[in-house]
Amino acid sequence: MQPREIYKERRRVVDTSGCYWHLVKLAKVTIKIESIDMLWKKLLGGCALLSAVLAQDSSVSNSTSSSSSSGNGSTPAITISGNAFFSSATNERFFIRGVDYQPGGSSNLTDPLADIDICKRDIPVFKDLGINTIRVYTVDNSMDHTECMQMLSDAGIYLILDVNTPGASISRLNSACSYNADYLQSVFATIDAFAGYDNVLGFFAGNEDINSENTTETATYVKATVRDMKKYLKARDYRQIPVGYSAADIEANRVLAAQYFNCGDDADARIDMFGVNDYSWCGHSSYSVSGYSTKVNLYQDYSIPIFLSEFGCNKVPGSRPFTEIEALYSDAMSTVFSGGLVYEYSNETNNYGLVQISNDGTSVTKLDDYTNLKNEYASVPNPQGDGGYSKDKEVSKCPSYIKGTWEANNTLPDMPAAASSYFTDGAGDPLGTIISTQDMCYDDDDDDDDNNNSSSSIASSSTLSSSSVASSSSKITTSANRTSSIRSSSTTLGSKQISSASSSTKTSKSKGSGNMIAIPLIFQWMSEMGNVIL
Repeated sequence: MQPREIYKERRRVVDTSGCYWHLVKLAKVTIKIESIDMLWKKLLGGCALLSAVLAQDSSVSNSTSSSSSSGNGSTPAITISGNAFFSSATNERFFIRGVDYQPGGSSNLTDPLADIDICKRDIPVFKDLGINTIRVYTVDNSMDHTECMQMLSDAGIYLILDVNTPGASISRLNSACSYNADYLQSVFATIDAFAGYDNVLGFFAGNEDINSENTTETATYVKATVRDMKKYLKARDYRQIPVGYSAADIEANRVLAAQYFNCGDDADARIDMFGVNDYSWCGHSSYSVSGYSTKVNLYQDYSIPIFLSEFGCNKVPGSRPFTEIEALYSDAMSTVFSGGLVYEYSNETNNYGLVQISNDGTSVTKLDDYTNLKNEYASVPNPQGDGGYSKDKEVSKCPSYIKGTWEANNTLPDMPAAASSYFTDGAGDPLGTIISTQDMCYDDDDDDDDNNNSSSSIASSSTLSSSSVASSSSKITTSANRTSSIRSSSTTLGSKQISSASSSTKTSKSKGSGNMIAIPLIFQWMSEMGNVIL
């Protein structure tokens, strides 16, 4: 067999384990073709072990997920009509009243919906707070979420879920490269893990991928991901769960971003909902002083639901009064906005928390912010009737190219050919948060692969300490340690993340993991695993 055919055959053999790319990269960049057999034997052993571990966990997860009820009466599916959400059971207008939820933050990444102890600790607090929705920024799609999702449903709480992880997301540094089949496999596997739950209100394909005036090019690939997600939901015969984007409030391009994601003839490429991370109301402000009135005017002709995917400015002395609640759920705003989510549930280093989690993680202390928010939610009802929603607005006109301000392409890239099999066969074994896909732009059919990208990927990997790799390897050698190994890998990824662009001046705090770029670890981890096995 010729070298290219050898690569393809070996890729086919280990394709389900997700480690073929690292073998190909090594063969093309770092060693001669005739010396690959020894590395192949080591890597294949590691792939086989990884596949066995993932298959065991996946079989448990799939069996429990398939048997779970998707029609709990307390959380009937939310549908969209015009620029508003509605309950599929009552046809009443649905307003989001929620919080952003990622205990531990990006520095100590934990999937809060896979740990029943965390859910038993926090879901009763959600219910006491009086919310109906949470947003989670990162989950581990290889773990089981049945119990926690049922607990949320029993409490009448919906989920808005970001589908990205620190290592599998669109990179601002190289957007084209990060949009690849491996990335889509991770996204589709997350859809597989959550599409069966009726209390999934929607998915976010991206969070603040545009976070400055000069990062608008990333929108092209986020919009392509939106298209692929919606087509995947249809191909797999899932409920048509809304797919959206969560935007930073960047004055120079916020309206352009809203227009771009809601424009074009391809309905699959247009988002179904638009979230805005807005911190313009601080303290005891007002509808006009805060700029809320301006936002209503800016988006008054928008044809799909808009809501605040983050709000709650903490640039105030003492606790936050959350007086914006009265305006947000007023008739003045309900014609355009459908509520919002307060940033954030647990107190992290940026001091936006409503509760303080104890050091041992077993309990929470409700802070003054919590009490203030609870009182505001309780005292401010939803608008009467349909809140003045509109159902006949036209889709937006695509914005024109403006150098330095709007550089997204209205012609989207085709979905990577290697991802087409997922539409018929499903995404396969989920790889959780241990996989990094942002430099996986190798193309099987391209003999002239971009060696610069490959070399930079290997160089980036070489900066990681061997002790970190050895630690990750030793913790993933048995299925009994699966849960702890996922968290260890996630934490290591988080500690190696670098910001890919300057932060927005209006969102100057640590956000969800979707804003971060993770340096690939799995190549060194696999090599080390091969040595351990042999």
